[in-house]
Amino acid sequence: MTRPRTTAANEGCDFMRNDPRTDVSALWAKYKETGDDDAREHLILHYSSLVKYVAGRLSSSLPQTVETADLISYGLFGLIDAVKKFDPERGIKFETYAIARIKGAIIDELRAMDWVPRSVRARARKLENAYVVLENRLRRMPTDEEVAEEMGISIDEFHDTLSKLSYTSVVSFEELWIGGDRDERTDAVASIQDHTSEDPVALFETQEIKGILAQAIERLPERERIVIGLYYYEGLTLKEIGKVLGVTESRVSQLHTKAVLRLRARLHSTQTLA
Repeated sequence: MTRPRTTAANEGCDFMRNDPRTDVSALWAKYKETGDDDAREHLILHYSSLVKYVAGRLSSSLPQTVETADLISYGLFGLIDAVKKFDPERGIKFETYAIARIKGAIIDELRAMDWVPRSVRARARKLENAYVVLENRLRRMPTDEEVAEEMGISIDEFHDTLSKLSYTSVVSFEELWIGGDRDERTDAVASIQDHTSEDPVALFETQEIKGILAQAIERLPERERIVIGLYYYEGLTLKEIGKVLGVTESRVSQLHTKAVLRLRARLHSTQTLA
């Protein structure tokens, strides 16, 4: 019988299994009780794949000039921060907590770099405002033609604007309704995705947010609703969603941008009425 070939990856896995320092529960206990640097480094190493996962997803929605390696380096700071601030006693999965922090760290760094031209940001605000105005006026999701008319542009110019805004829709989904700093947004997302919190106030707020968001998503046109579901809940990339829908990646990017803007308008309108 031929012995399976041993690879560096296999050897690494064997090392991780045999090394008592890689017992994740024990590592967490040791780090949180003593602040042991060695335990901290092993935790960061253990969860480093989360950074590559988040960076890979975000890079698919960014211009090619933005290097994935740079996103990984930004996200690593988010992972380090997550390990430092995570409280195992809260009953929230670390992966849920860390992914939101990693994504937030990457987005914060991109914003600090101000890689999106001011003219594009201005268009985004104008388009979002048009959705808000029409949502309040019509009490429904406006059509592309109605938005274009509200903005005083042709439908072709509207689609061109969407294409130019596509790369700015890297805002994480939770930021659509959560204000404040990244710490507050991250905690809210963790609560939404893992409802083991025993805080009745937090639970009430979580349920309210989920209800508002669910209604807003339900009101989206079918294809935009599918894009949101596949991208944020199923974890597919825009390219993979394009294959599912039978359209180009750029078309999916436009659908994603419209969906985000519609949701913002809907949620902002709800907050204004509240």
